[in-house]
Amino acid sequence: MLDVKKIRQDFPIYETNQDLVYLDTAASSLKPKQVIDVVDHYYSKLGVNVHRGVYGLSYEATDLYESARHTVAKFLNAKFEEIVFTRGTTASLNLVASSYLDKMTEEDEIITSELEHHSSMLPWLHVSKKTKAKLKYVELDTEGRITVEAFKKVLSDKTKVVALTYVSNVMGYITPIKEIIDLAHQKGAIVVVDAAQAAPHMKIDVTALNADFLAFSGHKLCGPTGIGVLYGKRHLLNQMDPIEFGGDMSQTVDKFEATWKDAPYRFEAGTPIISGAIGLARALDYITSIGFDAIHEHVKTLHDYAIHKLEEVKGIEIYNKTAETGIVTFNVVDVHPHDAASIFDKNKVCIRAGHHCAQPITKWLKQIATLRATFYIYNTKEDVDVFVDSVKEAVRFFGAF
Repeated sequence: MLDVKKIRQDFPIYETNQDLVYLDTAASSLKPKQVIDVVDHYYSKLGVNVHRGVYGLSYEATDLYESARHTVAKFLNAKFEEIVFTRGTTASLNLVASSYLDKMTEEDEIITSELEHHSSMLPWLHVSKKTKAKLKYVELDTEGRITVEAFKKVLSDKTKVVALTYVSNVMGYITPIKEIIDLAHQKGAIVVVDAAQAAPHMKIDVTALNADFLAFSGHKLCGPTGIGVLYGKRHLLNQMDPIEFGGDMSQTVDKFEATWKDAPYRFEAGTPIISGAIGLARALDYITSIGFDAIHEHVKTLHDYAIHKLEEVKGIEIYNKTAETGIVTFNVVDVHPHDAASIFDKNKVCIRAGHHCAQPITKWLKQIATLRATFYIYNTKEDVDVFVDSVKEAVRFFGAF
């Protein structure tokens, strides 16, 4: 069981915002002082570039940067050379898709779903349009979930790429990704997993999953913004061409020819995101020290408590009562989410209003937008109570019931 009072002491934002009710972790998590301190240490005590400096400060910075890669590899049960640092999940997923532009033909098929964040779907929509490869969608069940049975119906001998979310950022559902990967591999397809929402909530073992590619962002699991990870099987990464060219990614350069380093360095052109990688490693250590079992139990308790209280409120519609990862997506009946959100903001309750960069699932819900609250390690039942009181106030204010 989490000691939330102790955990909240790690987050400086609560020192000056003691009545803050932050329920937007699915968009970006709060940052603990342990992460802030290591980022500050880099900038205040080092602040130099990595890899190329032949002096002490650069050696120290390089050691911290590459140690961060080891930390991420351990976090995912991957190999060191299979970890590429990027700007975030979006950059990671685009890197894979862009590298496959010259590997696809009009004979190939790509499978995705309406449950995807735009970052998971749009790169492959682009590939489809450029290569004429056929884009196919897994039909969602009545709850809005991806099922193995539905996946089997769109899988074929022509399937070359499967791009799916591990956890939906709107519905909070966990995809049966292991079973899907096994089926896709039987057809010779590669699977690209969007784990942006999964990484903060569950242990990910890419070796056990046998994932081909998997991506997540630091800022959703207590790390800095602007840093992300692309995991890729080594042989697949080395078959991919870089999409950015410049310093530190080339092996040899002549006037008319050049060769590239092996992964991961061929994909990290220029000065890398040094402070971000260092901060991400500390965030992963922080989350791991708490433990995913404890995180899941805490988040599930808050989610179930919130759903129980919300079910007693008339004038709202909840879309994902059975979510596994602490996301509550709902609307005040006949009230635009942006209007309803003003009530929450007045009460210092931070929730998200909009389509959450996932318009297909919003349209599947037959909504123009939704409200979304998410719970994490620093949230309490008192936060839920304030949140539910704000829901009731929004219903009364807009006369939804």
